[in-house]
Amino acid sequence: MNRIPARYAPLVFGALLSTIMVSVVTAVVLALNQGINQGFVWSWFKSCITTWPVAFPTVTLVAPWVRRFVGKVTA
Repeated sequence: MNRIPARYAPLVFGALLSTIMVSVVTAVVLALNQGINQGFVWSWFKSCITTWPVAFPTVTLVAPWVRRFVGKVTA
């Protein structure tokens, strides 16, 4: 199996983290607001598709700052 070059690690990290976060958050918000009904999966999918393009660049751009901040406030 070919591995992704290490120089792409920040992008892979951002893609995975944002995908997981968007999936969980949209599922919770939809379940709380609409309940789990027959159209839940389709609504969840549409919510993920529309919010992930915002989450991915946000995570990718903010993660380095957060890492530096955490490094400064922890021993």
